[in-house]
Amino acid sequence: MGLILLFLRRENTLRNCIGPAIFYEKFRLAKCIKSEAYADAVKYYTGAMPIFKAYGNSSFQDCKRASEEAIAIIIKALQGKVFSDSESIQARAEAVMLLKQLDFPVNNLKVQLFGKLEEFLVDLHLESKEIRHSSSDLGGIPLSPSSCAHEALEATQQHIKKQLASADLVTMLRVIWTNVLLMDEVLPEAGLRDFTFEAAHVAIKQYFACRFGHLLLDISGTLVKVHDNQKGVIEEEYPLQAALEISKNALVQGSMDALLDFRRLLDENLEVLSALTDLIIDWVQEGFQEFFRKLSDQFLVLSRKKYSANQDLIFWEGMQGDKVLPGLVLLLAQLSVFIEQNAITRISEEISPFSGSGYRGHDNGPAFVPAEICRIFQSAGEELLQHYISLKTRKILILLKKRFITPNWVKHKEPREVHMFIDLLLQELDTILNEVKQILPEGLHRKHRRTDSNGSNTSSRSNPLRDDKLVRSNTQKARSQLLESHLAKLFKQKMEIFTKVEHTQESVITTIIKLFLKSLQEFVRLQTFNRSGFQQIQLDIHFLKTTLKDTAEDEAAVDFLLDEVIVAAAERCLDPIPLEPAIVDRLTQAKLAKNSEQSPTS
Repeated sequence: MGLILLFLRRENTLRNCIGPAIFYEKFRLAKCIKSEAYADAVKYYTGAMPIFKAYGNSSFQDCKRASEEAIAIIIKALQGKVFSDSESIQARAEAVMLLKQLDFPVNNLKVQLFGKLEEFLVDLHLESKEIRHSSSDLGGIPLSPSSCAHEALEATQQHIKKQLASADLVTMLRVIWTNVLLMDEVLPEAGLRDFTFEAAHVAIKQYFACRFGHLLLDISGTLVKVHDNQKGVIEEEYPLQAALEISKNALVQGSMDALLDFRRLLDENLEVLSALTDLIIDWVQEGFQEFFRKLSDQFLVLSRKKYSANQDLIFWEGMQGDKVLPGLVLLLAQLSVFIEQNAITRISEEISPFSGSGYRGHDNGPAFVPAEICRIFQSAGEELLQHYISLKTRKILILLKKRFITPNWVKHKEPREVHMFIDLLLQELDTILNEVKQILPEGLHRKHRRTDSNGSNTSSRSNPLRDDKLVRSNTQKARSQLLESHLAKLFKQKMEIFTKVEHTQESVITTIIKLFLKSLQEFVRLQTFNRSGFQQIQLDIHFLKTTLKDTAEDEAAVDFLLDEVIVAAAERCLDPIPLEPAIVDRLTQAKLAKNSEQSPTS
């Protein structure tokens, strides 16, 4: 009897102490259901579970039953959230976590979580065709959590190819990483963190490759426009000088923008990026080194100095069947000089934040070696400038060949005017002058003038043929004396005809003039002239002396080469009697006056 009374007292005590709280529990759950405060409802219910387990079969049966009915409603609502297309990935993950707290089996809900990640990426306007295609065979259900995360990063990589800015890339990675962390809390067994680190490594490395690739394309776009303009495809004026400045700006500003984008990746407080800091440093260094190597190769490919099947050079494909355009070659030569002397220095200063150890370590040194790149472009600049000179000289040689092969020099008529060949030659020189003045700087204007053996100045028009003893003689003795006089003068002057070509207007035009005069001399040596043919050569050369004296930098060497042409013609002449100086001057002045009338504005 005493035991029964003791039990009844304890029951009354529990009812008096716990009863109001348990009784109030069902009202709190109802309120949470109404306001959709499911997290609070789960907290209240799990807090009351120990009491229901201990006393659920006593007088608290009604409260327990009411709470279980309320939780059943909540479970159903949480399941609805997981399966709802309108809910965010965060809301779905929270719903799964609450269901786990209620000991509800959630394995069958995993697919829904990862499926929502796919939809989220589509909302970010990413290219998700691959995702939809890979899941179509499975009714839209991904194969596994790993495959879904892989497809998420694959979609990111597809968008990177469209020149994604670093700010957008960071935003995408941040959102993806946040969602991965949420899903990792629900499904830690999927190992999403490690897999996402690996996938992010691949995506960011591809971002660097694409970023440098687009920089190459930007520069090539300028050069392609120059190419098309010189072909006459573009009607608007696009002078070489403007093209050079645009190309310089595209290179420097594009590099600065790229470095700014790369710096943002280091400055972001994002776990998935912080873990890749050393790799990012290496990728920036290696990227610029490889970028400039490829740029040098592309310069040589465009100028036809190099042929490559490299797919990185695919944007030159439309030009491969075209002729080489000398103006563009000259532009590439001067752009190479700019890169060597200016651009590399600027980039070396701005790349300093990426000069940390990286994974390469101190033993291997930095991946970006400015001195090596400078040597590459110094060599490229010299090679391209020589190539421009060769192209222009080759075109002049075509004129020379046509001029000397066409007439019969043994039956040549007495010269009455300067031959029209000289006009074509000077027109070509004017074209060269126009191009070099747009691209190259002026030199020091040091003109080298000829001097005789005692150091006194001599006229640029002096000619060994004007010696009275030789003018009226066509004997072998006269020829011998002529050659001896010429060789003696050459020996005494010790003139250096061909010097190193500089990147200046005067140096380039002078080199081209020297080359075509040397070629002119060789063409003359292959012919046999009568007196009139020899005199035509004399008149034409005299006119060239008059017109070239203010064009060439090394006037002394040019005068000497012009004299050599006349001497060569005398050697090959059957009767080398020159025109009288007065006749030569009269015909020269007549030609100058005629040219002046035809070009009054020049």
